[in-house]
Amino acid sequence: MSPLDPRARVRPTPQQLAWQEAELSMFLHFGVNTFTDREWGEGTEDPRIFNPEKLDADQWVDIARRAGFRYLILTAKHHDGFCLWPSRYTEHSVKAAPWRNGKGDVVREFARAVHRAKLKLGLYLSPWDRHERTYGDSPAYNRHFTQQLTELLTDYGEVAEVWFDGACGEGPNGKRQEYDWERYCEVIRRLQPKALIAICGPDIRWVGNEDGFARETEWSVQQAPAGALQPVDGWAWYPAECDVSIRPGWFWHRAEDEKVKSLEHLMDIYYKSIGRNSVLLLNVPPNKDGLIARPDAERLREWRTQIDATFQQDLAHGSRALGDGAHPARVIDSRPSTYWSPPAEKTTGTVHLVLDGPKTLGLILSQEAIAFGQRVEEYAIEGRTSAGWAPLAQGTTIGHKKLDRIEPIAITELRFTVRKAIAPPMIRRIGLFG
Repeated sequence: MSPLDPRARVRPTPQQLAWQEAELSMFLHFGVNTFTDREWGEGTEDPRIFNPEKLDADQWVDIARRAGFRYLILTAKHHDGFCLWPSRYTEHSVKAAPWRNGKGDVVREFARAVHRAKLKLGLYLSPWDRHERTYGDSPAYNRHFTQQLTELLTDYGEVAEVWFDGACGEGPNGKRQEYDWERYCEVIRRLQPKALIAICGPDIRWVGNEDGFARETEWSVQQAPAGALQPVDGWAWYPAECDVSIRPGWFWHRAEDEKVKSLEHLMDIYYKSIGRNSVLLLNVPPNKDGLIARPDAERLREWRTQIDATFQQDLAHGSRALGDGAHPARVIDSRPSTYWSPPAEKTTGTVHLVLDGPKTLGLILSQEAIAFGQRVEEYAIEGRTSAGWAPLAQGTTIGHKKLDRIEPIAITELRFTVRKAIAPPMIRRIGLFG
């Protein structure tokens, strides 16, 4: 395509860039379902069942931080309508529970713990409310929902992400609620102008499944949704988020303590989400005590150890970089602000790495400088073996990060070629790992 392709002029907002660079977000599903052993509540639950006597939000945050998560999103209200904060607009909340003698506020304890750890606070507010009697009376419920949203956005400090799904059922009057998304977004933009609006919002999109897997070709540049902040000729930065639970269910169930995803499964999810230009939103639900359960915490520790070990030594360091265009060595300088690009106006080019001796690799990392947009449409990687040059990997999009797993092979040189791009590519990094 022409270098003037409008998609090449699309840029992420500073908040979108920080979110994509963070790579890992944690979801925490918690509420009355934790105590009823259900996934979806009906809104008729007695608030007195909610009593997490050992609740420790600092434990949640510490486990998340040690595992590398930078954004944490709490289900402030799920479909059952039970609020984890003492909302002024309903009695169906923690103020009717015995926990903290009816004076507790899970959202406040969570927000304070997140902010103390200097991480990013996210809140989920279900638009579907099976308890609220005005649900289905669209104007009345939209007013109620906006009031609760306003509470969450004004009482708990800076909010980095507001997460909406599109769940919608019938109200008590038998009618389906018509959500006023435009109004909800206006409230967020006004009260928390730096907050990203995810899924049913214009800043972050759902990848399309709950397996944690992105597509091989996953563009952050999409047709602009309503409310996009920086559209360019109908296109906008609208990156994908991959949501998946560490357990079979989204809420904690004792019967699933032995069904936490294996280390191998979590690593596969890592490669197919973060390694395919997406952010991974991994759900880790607190238990009845108000703590992240031991099996989940232990698996997260193992996972972090495996990730750190995988990327500990970049075999590209110490190599000699050659190539057309300016500064090919920038792809191995480990500086996030630098990049290599072929000669002016060229949309193809090759970087040639001469390694400092034979290296056996099984994983190749590539990144674009996405602060300037996403451009690569097709690339190929070759390695020089004792038998000559051999193809190692090929793909389409790169974006923030592409991870190509290959059969382990010993090479002395590597060629990374951009075969097709919508504008001159800007390659930030090429990394080689065993």
